[in-house]
Amino acid sequence: MSNEPGGPTAAQPDATDGLDAGRPGPAPATTALALLATGWLAAMLWSTREAVSSATAGVTAVSLSAFALPGVISAALVAGAAVGLAAGEPVARRTERVTLRFAVAIGAGLLVGLLAALAIDLTYAGDVTTRTIAGTTAAAAVIGGALAGARNGAVVGAVAAAALSTLVFVVAFSVARDPLFRLYGAGDSQQSLVTAASWVSRTESLLAGFVAGGLAFGYLTWARRRARRDGDGAGPRWPVYLVAGAGPGLLLLLAEVIIRVGGRSLIDLAAALSEADAVAQTSLGTSRVDNAIWVLFVGALTAMVSFGRTLGPPADDEE
Repeated sequence: MSNEPGGPTAAQPDATDGLDAGRPGPAPATTALALLATGWLAAMLWSTREAVSSATAGVTAVSLSAFALPGVISAALVAGAAVGLAAGEPVARRTERVTLRFAVAIGAGLLVGLLAALAIDLTYAGDVTTRTIAGTTAAAAVIGGALAGARNGAVVGAVAAAALSTLVFVVAFSVARDPLFRLYGAGDSQQSLVTAASWVSRTESLLAGFVAGGLAFGYLTWARRRARRDGDGAGPRWPVYLVAGAGPGLLLLLAEVIIRVGGRSLIDLAAALSEADAVAQTSLGTSRVDNAIWVLFVGALTAMVSFGRTLGPPADDEE
């Protein structure tokens, strides 16, 4: 009966073509993603070291360290996830033991964290700020490795790739900030500067969300096509695209939690320098949270809309 024309199972493949189920396919290009994420972490560590080393006074060094900490922590979180995924995927292809894959991913994240902490201790000035940056960076990398132990490697890869692209975009966007300030009417008054800064921040967050959602969708589409070609799983359902699109924003929120917990002493030390520094640290923290929320929702919406546009009309069920 199930093989008769017009039977319920005959229409099922067409009706569910856009919502493929089955075992998750492997994450593609994990080694390249790990190398890119590790390179970005190294670039963030180097730029932070150069900025702190160029400070002419200890007070300035503390302030610069606090400003640079979020970029380093975000990069360490993504690097830990990418390297953990690259180490865990071969294990996942050879065995179904989830615990072993999780342990390998955490071990890879721990290795990234220890190497980053060692590099900070050897190249930065030995003071309380150095120890705070080193310890918080190591913790972020380990947490990223733990996230890479998730069962669906394609989702982890999509989130890591999209988050890395978002971090790169935010740095590259600095070139457009000054023209946008003028475009949004920044003048001599304090109110015009605040208003323009608010609109620049919203524009940056909106575009970063588009980048995050688009990259997450593209990576999952790539993984889906490879899974179909290799016969290794049928590909992810639509909720996976929603999670992957929101993933970079969730990672940014997680990075903010790590900063406020592990880097609390450095942030408080910088805020205690002056009233202006205290206002700056509070404002920057609020801005980072707002940016993460924008990236979360815009990224999720972008990935979902992109996936929806790939779906064909459902086939009519025949009795």
